Amino acid sequence: MSFITRRGLSTLIPPKVASPNAIGGAQDAARMQRVVSFYEKLPRGPAPDVKAKGLLGRYQARYFGKNPSAAPIVHVIGGLMLMGYGMNYYFHLRHHKNNAH
Repeated sequence: MSFITRRGLSTLIPPKVASPNAIGGAQDAARMQRVVSFYEKLPRGPAPDVKAKGLLGRYQARYFGKNPSAAPIVHVIGGLMLMGYGMNYYFHLRHHKNNAH
């Protein structure tokens, strides 16, 4: 087994809590009790919902959360139109304010 595989598997089991020596006969009952008590302390059930922070987090929670919508696509199209008109005005239309071509 390569080092990477062993390292990946070692993250699944907490160190020094569940080892091959801890699983076995009655003389290791205290060690096994440590393993059981460790897993009893872990939280159960689904994780609590995280409250969105910041402008981007609130936007993501509103449009990509439990009820996703197509509004972000409309926002991107509108933003591109505004940016395109702004660039068009800056590079071309402002020269036509007072006189024609």
